[in-house]
Amino acid sequence: MSLGKIGQLPLEWVRVFEAAGRTGSFTAAAAEIGLTQAAVSQRIKNLEQLVGVSLFSRQPRGVILTVDGEAWLPYVTQALLALNRSADELFGKAPDRITLSASASVAQMWIIPRLAALENRPRFQISLTTMTIEPDFAKANATLEIRYIRHPRPEGLATRLYREALVPLAAPALLEAGTPWWKLPRIAVSGPRPGWQEWTVQSGDAVTAVPNYRFDSYVSAHAAAKAGLGVILGSMPLSSQDLASGSLVRLSDKSLTPDAGYWMTASEDILARRHWVELVKILCEPDEQT
Repeated sequence: MSLGKIGQLPLEWVRVFEAAGRTGSFTAAAAEIGLTQAAVSQRIKNLEQLVGVSLFSRQPRGVILTVDGEAWLPYVTQALLALNRSADELFGKAPDRITLSASASVAQMWIIPRLAALENRPRFQISLTTMTIEPDFAKANATLEIRYIRHPRPEGLATRLYREALVPLAAPALLEAGTPWWKLPRIAVSGPRPGWQEWTVQSGDAVTAVPNYRFDSYVSAHAAAKAGLGVILGSMPLSSQDLASGSLVRLSDKSLTPDAGYWMTASEDILARRHWVELVKILCEPDEQT
């Protein structure tokens, strides 16, 4: 086939070939595309004449791909998928609703403060759901999920929300008595983040006493620290507003910076890339938008 012929391939003929090759039937291809079986057969014949090879072997009981047709089919399928995806990303209608699943702490302390940036572009409804366990993404109903990932970068659409840094935090009133912070009551958080034991190992500080309080969510533990109940091993990104206002103070120059962290993930089959890019710009730190 010459380069000149490549530029002359009618897209409709190529689509008919892909449908017939995928289904293994001119009749099935006709039903899928909305043509008659005779019209499909004629378009396939025209395409074969144009490319100069037989793409199907006509049998008494149907058709089968020739060696040339079988070799070409995967390229055609991928090209049509790419064409459809690009059209959807550039011109497709925005979804009516995007469902975002995240833990209560990430939703309240990271996502919600950033949603104001979407205020002037309300092209879709954001529906937030609270994630109570780490689900199987393939079985989830959310458009986007924010999950704590311990292993390397997830496949597909995936961007880290922020680079984690954990440091001891406490309310200023807790420090007024002059007691060294490492002797103050401790607050622990159940969940995937490193805790006080990891802090002791990596910082070299004295062995941590048993925490006075333990909470099953970071947002509750954070509220307890603001109330003056004790010292929390707090997330600097999530606690940035309270640190700026003085509601909490940092108690050590040391910090834990685990490789694990919160990632926003989505399936390309569910969310168009242009909507993904828009949400990444709003919800993820600039350094993570790669």
